[in-house]
Amino acid sequence: MVAIIGGEPGRFRPLIDVYRETGRRHTYSEDRLKVGVHAPGYVARSTQEAADIFSPGFARAVTDVGKERGWPAMTRAAFDAQRGPHGALLIGSSDEVVEKISRHSEALGGISRISFQINAASLPHATLMKAIEMIGTRVAPSFHGA
Repeated sequence: MVAIIGGEPGRFRPLIDVYRETGRRHTYSEDRLKVGVHAPGYVARSTQEAADIFSPGFARAVTDVGKERGWPAMTRAAFDAQRGPHGALLIGSSDEVVEKISRHSEALGGISRISFQINAASLPHATLMKAIEMIGTRVAPSFHGA
């Protein structure tokens, strides 16, 4: 699993290439050299709704961690940039998140699983459950059998 919490996912490709090459050198077959991604994610009916719900809590969490690690405060502009096509965040409508997961997979040479860091925004339970339902009914089916 590669935890991608910011930046462009493609910058993790060299690490994955080393993992796969090392596995091959030690006689592991390709089907045993699986790669997964763990990233902040949230799905709502629309991209704007997802961003508006997830952004405040996520910005607080990142800003708090940043105080310890020397990062600047998370602004809405920085959040929106990370939601863009090449950013790490899997936040948007179900269709947008499906497209972004596919781009992550392509940038990393193929992934076999993804996990959403959905609780980073400290959302109410009912809100989380609605997003989890959308992931299960609208996002995941796009990848089953793919």
